[in-house]
Formats: sequence, structure tokens, C-alpha cells
Amino acid sequence: CPLTIPGGTRQSPINIQWRDSVYDPFLKPLKISYDPTTCLHIWNNGYSFLVEFDDSTDKSIIVGGPLENQYRLKQFHFHWGAINDWGSEHTVDSKFYPAELHLVHWNAVDYPSFEDAVMEGNGLAVIGVFLKLGARHEGLQTLVDALPAVRHKDTVIEFDEFDPSCLIPSCPDYWTYAGSLTTPPLTESVTWIIKKKPIEVDEDQLEAFRTLLFTSDGEEERRMVDNFRPLQPLMNRTVRSSFQPQLSP
Repeated sequence: CPLTIPGGTRQSPINIQWRDSVYDPFLKPLKISYDPTTCLHIWNNGYSFLVEFDDSTDKSIIVGGPLENQYRLKQFHFHWGAINDWGSEHTVDSKFYPAELHLVHWNAVDYPSFEDAVMEGNGLAVIGVFLKLGARHEGLQTLVDALPAVRHKDTVIEFDEFDPSCLIPSCPDYWTYAGSLTTPPLTESVTWIIKKKPIEVDEDQLEAFRTLLFTSDGEEERRMVDNFRPLQPLMNRTVRSSFQPQLSP
């Protein structure tokens, strides 16, 4: 896949420079309302594992924040490294986290389908959550326990009654900017909402991600690690924050 879109001006991920982000007092808190019954299955697509949701109705939505209307949850997935020194797609002041969660939503008010929304400037809204090494995360463990069943590319298992809001930190602070998908088609359709506070996961949980494979059953095994896109230039974009920057001591 191409690493850059020729002429792209709002590509993702980016490095978020804390001091260069601009506090926007008009940014609203993000309201998250997920219905666990909309969770359908887990799919190893050969790049990450996707937890997919029924997006035929407005049962699992986000509203508020920088968004002008509500967006429906389609899927969430993670990006991670081979070791804990890197793995996230976004960085904060050039610091990598060992992993990053992306919850992908689409604008069902303006567009008839996810596929249509992907092609439009305001089509998608993705919440990014950093994972850092710390205590075991009980909510994530439910997911980790299911991963052996989707070790190989193109495997799918049923996975229902999961509420991904347990993976989102309660601290309301976020950064937001206009960007793109970080996987093909790399379209510039994403309003990014990057949570300031990471969630804690433990070493075993990160290690479970790393036991997955890029390869199908029968192929020579390649471990699924370092499945993140390199940083892209900010160009002339502004990163807004929902919180006031701490004054320097």
C-alpha cells in the first residue's frame, strides 16, 4: 500500500505537540453511548484484529465533542509494537506508547453507508486511546481471552455483549484535528479525537496482541507486530485541545 497519498494535506497519524495545541473553550464534552448488544464479532484481517458492530441503527453512537452531529460505531481495533518502546500511531511530544486503540465511527446523518462516509471530509470520527504499561485492565481481558481463536489471518469469531466504553478513560480531556485513515484507502475523512489520558494494561495483555499472526493458517508464520503507520507531516493544521494547557512551572 502507498505510504503517502500524493498531494495529501491532512494525513494521519501525527505527533501532537502539547505546547502547540490550541485550547478551544467551545469544544463540548464527548458523549459516548454504546449498546453492548450491537457487538458482533472479532476478525483478524491480516493487519490488526477488528471488533465489529451492528451499525444499521443508532444504538451505539457518539455525539458532542468537535462533532456537528452523531456518529455510529462501526468497529474498533488496535495498533501495537514488537516491544513496549513503540506501537502507538500518534505520539505526544514525540513520545510513543506501546499501543493505541481506535474506535471508528461514521456519519450516518449525512451518508447512507460506511463506504460512502469513508470518502467524505466529515464522514468519519475516530476516538484514539493510548495504552500504557501498568495494571491489568479487566475490561480488555475479556477481549484478550478471545484472541487465541483469531490467531490467523481471516479468522472470525462471534463476540457479543461487549461495551467498549470500558476501554475509554473517564477523564474528558482530548485533542482533536482533521486527518485521515491510517490504513488503506488513507482517505482524508477523519475527525480525530485523541484522549489525553491513557488506559493501563499489563505486560501479559500486550503480549497477547503479539501472539496474533499476519499470516493465514498453512503459511509461514509472521507475528502481528509493528502494525502502525509512520508519522505524517502536520502541514498547516491546528490541533485543538478541550482542556487548558498547564502553565509551565
